[in-house]
Amino acid sequence: MSAPREPFFPAEKSIRADAQTDLDIRYLGRVDYREAWQLQADLAKQRSAGEIGDTVLVLEHPNIYTAGKRTQDSDRPTNGLEVIDVDRGGRITWHGEGQLVIYPIIRLAEPVDVVDYVRRLEEAVIHIVRQMGVPEAGRIDGRSGVWVPSTRKAADPEAPRRDRKIAALGIRITRGVTMHGLALNCDNTLEFYDHIVACGIDDADVTTLSLELGRDVTVDDAAKPLLEALDDVLSGRMTVADHSFGSAPDPTKL
Repeated sequence: MSAPREPFFPAEKSIRADAQTDLDIRYLGRVDYREAWQLQADLAKQRSAGEIGDTVLVLEHPNIYTAGKRTQDSDRPTNGLEVIDVDRGGRITWHGEGQLVIYPIIRLAEPVDVVDYVRRLEEAVIHIVRQMGVPEAGRIDGRSGVWVPSTRKAADPEAPRRDRKIAALGIRITRGVTMHGLALNCDNTLEFYDHIVACGIDDADVTTLSLELGRDVTVDDAAKPLLEALDDVLSGRMTVADHSFGSAPDPTKL
């Protein structure tokens, strides 16, 4: 299958400017969002200056809402939980315990291809979600992230039944260096999503690996295979395929 659109350079080529060195993987545990955001900014500055190599932060956050640059007032929470306005794209989302968060601090190869980078992140998540037992996982054209279609019956009867997002993406690229990244729902609660319009989308739902599979899938269960897939897709050893099963309006352009 082919990529959603032709990338600026061959899909089998690394998207990293420094493709010859290994990723520096840092497992941080549970980290306050602001602390992690500042760490990302510091590392991105160092990466831009060539003082460090490509670095990937692996962590969880305490419960928090973060609002991207496209967030509307109507998206914001009704439960009083703090919202942090951040410099990534997209709209509002939630982070919290049981959700695997990965922040790649990567210098991208020239010419910088933002779409290709996002599609590669999605591809890594699609690969491991399918590998773990959700073979229907894929994309909805017009919407970022990784989705499970309404046609799939989740193992847990409490799981939502509409098209549902299992992983969210939001990125920022400054001077060719990436920040922010992806969040994969593992065994977190969905309670906090009830109080926002997640990602500005009100015609779909959110799910977790645990709900889809009917068994507990922890952050630790998902971290290693996702990091391996991420390394493969950034390097070009895994290429982006067309996993779209539908299309819908882009909430960032409404």
